[in-house]
Amino acid sequence: MTTQIAVRLQNDLVTYIDAEVAAGRANSRAELIGRLLAREVRRQRALGDIEVMKRAGVAGYPDLEGVARATSRRRLDLD
Repeated sequence: MTTQIAVRLQNDLVTYIDAEVAAGRANSRAELIGRLLAREVRRQRALGDIEVMKRAGVAGYPDLEGVARATSRRRLDLD
């Protein structure tokens, strides 16, 4: 199911979207915007997962000890 919505975007964003469609990297404005929003949802979920792992510490996820150790020392920029 899909829902049509109206949004206002800055001209430079519309120019970018239209260029992506014209270059064939997206089938339509709607497809590209949907893909970009889905990516943001995944990014937000990943950040939440990282916070859970930080709070639990290595002991909470022994099979991910290396990941926890590596990520606990630096800020992850998922943007």
